[in-house]
Amino acid sequence: MSISKRSLTLAATALTCGYLLAIGHSVLATREDPNSVLPLEELRTFTDVFTRVKNNYVEEIEDKVLLENAIRGMLTGLDPHSTYLDGEEFKELRIGTSGEFGGLGIEVGMENGFVKVVAPIDDTPAQRAGIKSGDLIIRLDEKPVKGMSLNDAVKLMRGKPGSEIVLTVVREGVDKPFKVNITRDVIKVRSVRSRMLEDGFGYVRVSHFQVRSPQGLLKEVERLEKQNGAALRGLVLDLRNNPGGVLSAAVGISDAFLEKGLIVYTEGRIDDSRLRYNATPGDVLDGAPLVVLVNGGSASASEIVAGAMQDHKRAVILGAKTFGKGSVQTIQDLPNGGAVKLTTARYFTPSGRSIQAEGVTPDISTARLTIAAKDASADEIEPLKESSLSGHLENLDEDGNADGDAETANSGRMTLAESDYELYEALNLLKGLYILQARR
Repeated sequence: MSISKRSLTLAATALTCGYLLAIGHSVLATREDPNSVLPLEELRTFTDVFTRVKNNYVEEIEDKVLLENAIRGMLTGLDPHSTYLDGEEFKELRIGTSGEFGGLGIEVGMENGFVKVVAPIDDTPAQRAGIKSGDLIIRLDEKPVKGMSLNDAVKLMRGKPGSEIVLTVVREGVDKPFKVNITRDVIKVRSVRSRMLEDGFGYVRVSHFQVRSPQGLLKEVERLEKQNGAALRGLVLDLRNNPGGVLSAAVGISDAFLEKGLIVYTEGRIDDSRLRYNATPGDVLDGAPLVVLVNGGSASASEIVAGAMQDHKRAVILGAKTFGKGSVQTIQDLPNGGAVKLTTARYFTPSGRSIQAEGVTPDISTARLTIAAKDASADEIEPLKESSLSGHLENLDEDGNADGDAETANSGRMTLAESDYELYEALNLLKGLYILQARR
């Protein structure tokens, strides 16, 4: 979500004026707004500590560095997402949101002083190397992450395409930390992909919410319908390991499946952070069944979509509980060329649920499972069926030809079950929903 620069400037100006008024006329300021009075005792303590560090620290530190570190501490002490960005870090942030940059391809946050993987981005070095949602990165090459800021860690992970980095990773269920060698590459985030699962049933994967993701989804659904030769009977929308992105994209994708009603609303302290987003008429699937796949790597904008679909009973949510990032950050430019990334609001689902630190609980929960085809044993006896009987009649299609497609279809479903069990279950659920809808 973004707030207009003019609004932010006005808010900053008002805040500054409030402080100046408090210094000159503290009694008047207290009567009008107790929060506008400067905390003089705490500021004296800050000045005292600043002077002690400046005079007594083992090495001489520039005032600029001390003050920037104080600002960083003030912001990082608020929550894991608020931070101060100097000029170079702000430039890196803009590069990272442009859709193309050199790096590993992971969305990260901080947890207990370590870098936590929210989700690897599709078709990137991190995903190919096996990095998973929930992994904790404790070393970058030989540098311990503990004590680093998130920006410093991200800066180390980014770099020239073709260069290598070694991540030391702690993973739930693995006894001890292990190392992962990754070669950096140019990260080009293609946010929407699609394919047909079976006749009539489509699949759309949204890996990241970018400005043009809603248009991308509409194009992919149109392409699937052309490939199918008719309207889709149902669709699986895959938001697994999608760390979020632009709020407007989440609203647009939700709107694609809803005819009316509230999609999401935000609540904050300033007027510009109190927003409501509503659906417009038109459902890209014309009411056909929808299953949304989520997991612990589905965060922020993904949770907006899942929450809206769940509250409006437009889709069945299948998978694991989502990440639980229900806050909105705005980037506010500073005169020195840097910026402040500040949490300014919480978002709520149409029914008023806050997802912050809670996440979206799926309608149908699935465990992380993998299955494999069972090898036929020489000791096993093939069950007796009609096809086992000598001289049995062949199964003929409408044109009188022997039908061998059933075995091929079963083989295809088995391949899907082996490669992606959750998607296999989603397809089965989608078929059931279509059958129930058709019988009404």
